[in-house]
Amino acid sequence: MTKRDYVIAAINHKNSDKVPFSINLTGEAMNLYGEKLLEDFHNPEVADDLKEGKISRDEAIYLSIGNYMSHVGTPWWGWDYNNMPASYRDPYDVPEEMPPITKSDNYAECEAKAKYISEKYGTYISCLIYGSHWEKAYFTRGIEAFLADIGGEPEFAQRLLDFIIETNMSMLPKTAECPYYDGILLGSDWGTQNDLIMSPKAWREMIKKGEKVQYDVIKKGGKHVFIHSCGNIIKVLDDLVELGVDVINPVQPECMDLTFLKQTYGKYFTFWGGISTQKTLPYGTPEEVRRETESIIKLMSENGGYITCSSQEIQTDVPYENLKALIETARYFG
Repeated sequence: MTKRDYVIAAINHKNSDKVPFSINLTGEAMNLYGEKLLEDFHNPEVADDLKEGKISRDEAIYLSIGNYMSHVGTPWWGWDYNNMPASYRDPYDVPEEMPPITKSDNYAECEAKAKYISEKYGTYISCLIYGSHWEKAYFTRGIEAFLADIGGEPEFAQRLLDFIIETNMSMLPKTAECPYYDGILLGSDWGTQNDLIMSPKAWREMIKKGEKVQYDVIKKGGKHVFIHSCGNIIKVLDDLVELGVDVINPVQPECMDLTFLKQTYGKYFTFWGGISTQKTLPYGTPEEVRRETESIIKLMSENGGYITCSSQEIQTDVPYENLKALIETARYFG
C-alpha cells in the first residue's frame, strides 16, 4: 500500500497496519526548525529533488519527516484591499456594493506539482484552499462588525456571503476536476473555545447552504471533502454529517472531548489533529508528548478514521525536542 492508500483507508474507516500522519508547521516554525528537520529526518531522494528545484523547501521538509499527505495549492482569489470601499471599514455603515477582488490563474503549475509528487512519492494530495465564505466575509468588515451585520443587517450579510460563494464557484469546479487532487479542504473558523461563534440558527440559515453548494461540487469531482474549523463546533456536527463531510481538522481537545467525538461521530468523520498545541506540545516534556500522542492515536484510529496531527499547525512556542517526539511517535505508528 502507498501512503495515499493508507489515507484513503483511514477515510473509509478501515483498520490497517499503519496509522497515517500529516504534521504541519507555521511559516515561522518552518523557518526556525526546517533545517534541523531536514538534517534529522534526512531523505536523499527528497534532498536531490530540493536541490534540483523540483519541490519547494516546505514540501521537502514534509516529505522528509514522512507525511502521508502532501498539500498542493490551487489558483484562488482574494479581496483587493487597496481598493476596498471605505464603507467596509465603517461598522455603522451598510455597504451597497460588493468588494473588488483579484484572481490567480496558475492551474497548470499546480496540477504539474500535484502530479509529480503523487507519482514519485505516493502521497495523498490534499488541496488546502481555506477559502470558504464566513471568514472571507468578515475579512472585509472585521469580525465584530460582520457578526453585528448577521444580527442587525442580515440582508446585507447574506448578500456578501452569496457573492463569496458565487466567486468561489467560478473557480472551484475546475479545481475539483483536477485528476491529481484526492481531497479539497475549505476552511472557516465557526467555533470559539467554548461554543459556536454564532447561533446554530444563524449558521444553518446563512452558512450551511453555501457550504453544501461547494461540498457537492467537490464530491462530484470525486474528491474527499475536508473542512477546517477551530473551536467547539459540536452543535453543527450533525449538519456536517448530512452535508457529507469526510475529514474534520484541527480537532482541538481543549474545545471538544475526543472520546465523545470518536464514540459519537467516528463512523461518519475522519479526524485529522487532536494533539494539544495549547498545553502538551508547548509546555510538556518530550515524554509527555510521546504518551499523549500514543494515547490519542490508539483512541482515534480504532476502525480507521484518524490522521495523526497536532490540533493546530506547530508554532514556535513548541520546543524542537517536543516536535521531534511528536514526529517520531507518529512515524512509529505510521
